[in-house]
Amino acid sequence: MADKKADLAGPGIGNYEDLEKVLPSDYRPLLNRKDTQKALYLVKHYIEENLCKELNLMMVQVPLIVDVNSGVNDYLDRDGSRTPIQFHINNDYNKNPIDAQVVQAATKWKRVALKQFDCKVGEGICTDMRAVRKDYFLDHDHSCYVDQWDWERVITADQRDLNFMKDIIRKIWKVLVGAGKAAQEQFPALKDSKYPQFPEELKFLHAEEILEMYPDLPRKQRETAILQKYPAVFIIGIGWTLKDGYPHEMRAADYDDWVTETKSEKGEPMHGLNGDILVWNPVTKRRHELTSMGIRVTKDTLKTQLQMTGQLDFLKLPYHQAIMNDQIPLSIGGGIGQSRTFMYLLRGAHLGEFSVTVWPQILKDICAKKNIHVLE
Repeated sequence: MADKKADLAGPGIGNYEDLEKVLPSDYRPLLNRKDTQKALYLVKHYIEENLCKELNLMMVQVPLIVDVNSGVNDYLDRDGSRTPIQFHINNDYNKNPIDAQVVQAATKWKRVALKQFDCKVGEGICTDMRAVRKDYFLDHDHSCYVDQWDWERVITADQRDLNFMKDIIRKIWKVLVGAGKAAQEQFPALKDSKYPQFPEELKFLHAEEILEMYPDLPRKQRETAILQKYPAVFIIGIGWTLKDGYPHEMRAADYDDWVTETKSEKGEPMHGLNGDILVWNPVTKRRHELTSMGIRVTKDTLKTQLQMTGQLDFLKLPYHQAIMNDQIPLSIGGGIGQSRTFMYLLRGAHLGEFSVTVWPQILKDICAKKNIHVLE
């Protein structure tokens, strides 16, 4: 049996020998680099316009850096293994300095921003977010540069259930598929017969159900297996400890609610009001994560999750205090990876075809040999 703990923190490949074997050897971009940029911005504008329309959101500005003491930076995983870039601002000859961090995501900032922008129930915000995650292994779908549509919407206590969450997710999927179709209409070369059309429907499955289906496989191999059956899946309940003693994947304790009790469609007891959209990428022939999202914690579930992860000291931070004192609204939200989405919809083999960032020379050399044009 493979080590089930090996991939709890994420799906990175881990070395360039394996990555060279993973990247396709017969890759041919469907668009040249100029048309790729045109198609990219067509998709970007389509998603921003229609995501706002479907979810009743407005585009707003989002921070690149935040005050360390605010507690709004995203720590991604509960074990603290992925730390943000931090620096000291010598303001006013160090009389009024600021210790700042580069954001890893705007997950917690958005919930506070709902109050800042006076959003009512059913209203929300969407951001064109940029971040840096320095602790990733850089491969074909992981970069230290992150671009996301980070969105958040105000909800009521009655809407904190799976049915409401699934309705929101279906609307998001409708937008993503619509963007892919719009790009194909404008750029017919994207309608290549060797790739299947985008799935119209998502399959919803709890992480616990997938464990029951593939009890001997590690997490990412389970995802790969389920995507052979259903090419677009939403996995519910990421963060809750499953029956084998491990969560499906580590998930921070202070934004998504992964502890609330729910039920599967068969009536089985489950946990979690959050999850990820995963698709099968026919270019890389691998699992491909597009978005992580969920209904956010209440003051009760925040305290429970922090207690379970040994992080109750977070409760003293302003963001956490705002939740505990009912100063910010209940919400649902998520982050949709922009370059990840472009890669999927425009049939790319590597994130570097759609965003400009730093890559090690060994990776650039591998890509060059495989006809993958990494932007610099």
